[in-house]
Amino acid sequence: MIRAVIFDLDGTLVETEELKALSYARAARELRPDVREADVVDGFKDLVGRPRREVATALVERFGLEDAARRRMAEFGVETPWQAYVRVRLLVYERLLADPDLIENHRYPHNVALLREVRRLGYPTGLATMSHREQARRVLGILGLGDAFDVVATRDDVEHGKPDPEIDLLVARGLGVGPGECLILEDSPAGVAAGLAAGMEVIAVTTVLTRQKFRDTSLLSRCRVVYDPRDLPVVVRRVISDYGKAPGKRSPATNRA
Repeated sequence: MIRAVIFDLDGTLVETEELKALSYARAARELRPDVREADVVDGFKDLVGRPRREVATALVERFGLEDAARRRMAEFGVETPWQAYVRVRLLVYERLLADPDLIENHRYPHNVALLREVRRLGYPTGLATMSHREQARRVLGILGLGDAFDVVATRDDVEHGKPDPEIDLLVARGLGVGPGECLILEDSPAGVAAGLAAGMEVIAVTTVLTRQKFRDTSLLSRCRVVYDPRDLPVVVRRVISDYGKAPGKRSPATNRA
């Protein structure tokens, strides 16, 4: 039985993955003006859902940013080029997040409505996001979802990021349900792999950023797939119906962003 529903944030409730891709691209150009933003965005597609260090390290190497980033290390008080690149990228991302209209324009209204419907039906809801706490809090606030989850876990709450299942298992424990009683909605290969490793029922919500990467894996054969986020509510209702309706009792949040 499905007793709880866990959502990802970026790419599932709001298309902030596009904004993250743009921030990495603009930061790369700030370090090396000859780098094309479109190329960095394409490179980011292979890394969606991965921990920040892994993303930054891969992009630094791929686009030859190490020397330029190394020259910024003292400015930011960091010890490695990837950390300097991240600091530049965060400044860009903060400017993007400072525009509430931009976030609103990137929301997935059908999936936000689905979240509210799931809660209305009495299912405990959790959020498992690789965004860091302050960024997640800001996005949720803009979307009016600050109190929409019983449990919230961010990158700051776990040692290992997705595709490790640590964050999903943490949310399940907080919700008081077993992993096999959770339905989890994810947009990235790393997120889907984490949900499957946790033993959860997974719906993969593919996006422009993740679709090709999914095709390069066998993950889609192991879960349910949605190719258009607008179709997600129908698929979720079908899964809950297939498993039988057994909403759990919501409890106070144990780990909010």
